Amino acid sequence: LLVISTHGDGEPPAAAKKFYDFIHAENIKLEQLKYAVLALGDSSYPLFCKAGEDIDKRLFQSDAKQIIPLQKADTDYNTVAEEWINNVQKHLSSAYVQTTSTPVSAKPSSGKKFYKGRIARHINLNDNASSKKTYHIEIQSNDEIHYQPGDALGIIPVNTDEDVALIISLLNAKAEIKFLFRDKQDSLFNLLKYKINILHLPQRIVKAYATLIKTELPDVRLDLKDMLSLYPLPANINAEAVINILEPITPRLYSISSSPSAHGANEVHITVGLNTFSINQKTKYGFCSSYAETFELNDEIEFYIQPNNNFRLPDADKDIIMIGPGTGIAPFRSFLFERDSEAHTGRNWLFFGDRNFATDFLYQSELLSFFDTGHLAKLNTAFSRDQKEKLYVQHRMIQQSAQLYEWLEGGAHLYICGCKNPMALDVEETLIKIISKEADVNDEAAKAYLQRLSEEGRFAKDVY
Repeated sequence: LLVISTHGDGEPPAAAKKFYDFIHAENIKLEQLKYAVLALGDSSYPLFCKAGEDIDKRLFQSDAKQIIPLQKADTDYNTVAEEWINNVQKHLSSAYVQTTSTPVSAKPSSGKKFYKGRIARHINLNDNASSKKTYHIEIQSNDEIHYQPGDALGIIPVNTDEDVALIISLLNAKAEIKFLFRDKQDSLFNLLKYKINILHLPQRIVKAYATLIKTELPDVRLDLKDMLSLYPLPANINAEAVINILEPITPRLYSISSSPSAHGANEVHITVGLNTFSINQKTKYGFCSSYAETFELNDEIEFYIQPNNNFRLPDADKDIIMIGPGTGIAPFRSFLFERDSEAHTGRNWLFFGDRNFATDFLYQSELLSFFDTGHLAKLNTAFSRDQKEKLYVQHRMIQQSAQLYEWLEGGAHLYICGCKNPMALDVEETLIKIISKEADVNDEAAKAYLQRLSEEGRFAKDVY
């Protein structure tokens, strides 16, 4: 009986990765196995319950026998989960036990716990001359915020009034008219402002709209306002038909950069880099990061805590190596404050990098203070644009190759946080080279070494 969530781009959670890979191996046959899968997911993400779907399909292909159909549950999962548990119990009772036991009842759930807070501090960590903007944001709440270092904070951004008004006009509808969206009814204005994604629509939505209006559209991502302007809605199709093909706003997760021990139970910090990208030679800004940029002191905000049990501090006496360029510094700021506040005796080593020392050394005074007091045993920085040849954290790691391996051999825990591609991939390749060199083994053996660290809970990644 498998209960499995979906992470990242349709991937299984880290704890299930080995099992997932095993059953996807070639020529596996499982004729003696009977199974049932409950897939957990979040329908605001495009690959809803993908890991559970993959496992259910692969078990079926491997000749295992499905005892009840795959069940997919959204974030408010208890009703679906209770139905799945009862169906499993009925099957087992009729097949094996012939008992009259009473089906179990799951406890009622309200889904994610949302906190209400206010913006207590909002500063740009980059110098004015920088080509980047990175915001340190402090949120205070009247409620005690339950989180641990390594967890993330979830925000659901909202759309602008200007965009919403334009879309309502293009739909030839009224703002107050009510529609049903994902089993909940609200006004068109509220749906478009708070619930529905209207920016950078994925190609599947563009294709669905093309089918709806029976017109060919280019195979590109479009904002809803642009799509409706360029390809107007025919008079015989109403706004409700468009609403039905749209998707919810996806929550954005930011690694928490504060420590509950150091900063108190009613405060939480995040580190948000303004995301910029180009589409058709036009500069665009990340939906949530541009939303966060507009925060002002005392603005009210709703948020939730997303636990990350695969990215935790080790015992107090264990050494840690942290690799976190750019906004990847966020959880390591949390780690350092927590270990300092709790008087951990393990050594701390940080690799940090960004573009320029003078403009982009995030949390510089705090990090240098930790280094001066010895709380940071080692601090290696790499500023890529300060010299002719670009210099990254992986170059600093190679320079520290022997000592880095010595720390790992001594039981240190290793962490990577930041951009997945290319940073995290390059860092992992560098680790393999370092292990291969220092242990005098081939790359396959070095990869196996890293895998063992992961299985022992000594190698963790929080990448995006």
